[in-house]
Amino acid sequence: MRELSVGEVARRAGVAVSALHFYERKGLIHSLRTAGNQRRYGSDVLRRIAVIRVAQRVGIPLEAVRQALATLPDGRTPSREDWAGLSARWRQDLDDRISQLTNLRDRLGDCIGCGCLSISACALANPGDALGSEGGGPRRWGGP
Repeated sequence: MRELSVGEVARRAGVAVSALHFYERKGLIHSLRTAGNQRRYGSDVLRRIAVIRVAQRVGIPLEAVRQALATLPDGRTPSREDWAGLSARWRQDLDDRISQLTNLRDRLGDCIGCGCLSISACALANPGDALGSEGGGPRRWGGP
């Protein structure tokens, strides 16, 4: 397998070198070191970075990405079948978030934006007036 320098990987993957270092610190990708202590990556890292970037774009937490990538064999470029398996792991979470965002979009017009959060009318931040028993006024807002 051809080894790529940090600069080559960054250029081909369209990410900053600092992103590669970050991904490596998080255990998402791995490198080898030369005798001169320079990082070298296998070409399979390019597809792994593509998977990471797509997952980030749709809001998959990096820890979930790390866990999913850990199920793949090292040194092998992830295949279409691998991607199908990885994406299936994230489907329910994505469906849940889509539902939450749809609910937010549909109910946002009812939000009066007063910050009270203990009124029964705020179905977004206080469904069922759960905070009403604590009395009037803000309950969740943090100060400066």
